[in-house]
Amino acid sequence: MKRFLFLPVAIILVAGCHRTDPRNPYNLPIANTMKTYLEQVKENPDTELVDLEEVIPGIALHIAYATEENFTGVPIYTSAKAFLCHPVAMALAAAQDSLTKKGLGFKILDAYRPYAGTLYFYKVYPDTTFVASPRTGSIHNRGAAVDLTLIRLDTGEELEMPTLFDSFSDTASHTFTDLPDNVLENRALLRGIMEAYGFHSYEAEWWHYNYTNARSYPLRDISFEELMK
Repeated sequence: MKRFLFLPVAIILVAGCHRTDPRNPYNLPIANTMKTYLEQVKENPDTELVDLEEVIPGIALHIAYATEENFTGVPIYTSAKAFLCHPVAMALAAAQDSLTKKGLGFKILDAYRPYAGTLYFYKVYPDTTFVASPRTGSIHNRGAAVDLTLIRLDTGEELEMPTLFDSFSDTASHTFTDLPDNVLENRALLRGIMEAYGFHSYEAEWWHYNYTNARSYPLRDISFEELMK
């Protein structure tokens, strides 16, 4: 009898060992505790996620994912904050300084995104042209991507761009040219300044830029509130 009873128990134990973590269903190397995050930062300080409002005082933020006014229809973040890994933030600060001489600045639409957000985005809109696959994670999860637009510093008014943020359409692509001249010039101005400071455009979205060697930064699922402690 003992021999026959052992087999089901063994199967249960093995199944338990291979249970998938719902926070990380694809078993990616994600830092999802502050302990792991702090160990990574200690090993490589460049991986520290820094607050853009501290690095670039007065930076304009419009974090749509902290509101209901985004493609999911619900708030994804509980704080309207923007974090990037240290070298990425410093490159953006240098670009902002350059723009200031033209009377222009950045408005940040999104930056670091906890991996939980990527899981939810894909559940709502499973199209990897506009939403990162949770199987690989997003560059936003690495704190090495930023969504942004340009504003006039004196008025805060946004320069006209091809579409609104998160317009999942062909018009949002850098290859779309059936646009007024001023819109093409504004898009080119944003791209030119970002590329001059080490960022690379994403063809399908005029607002999205990845930093050099973006995939060398670790994936994270740390909340904004934990980072602000």
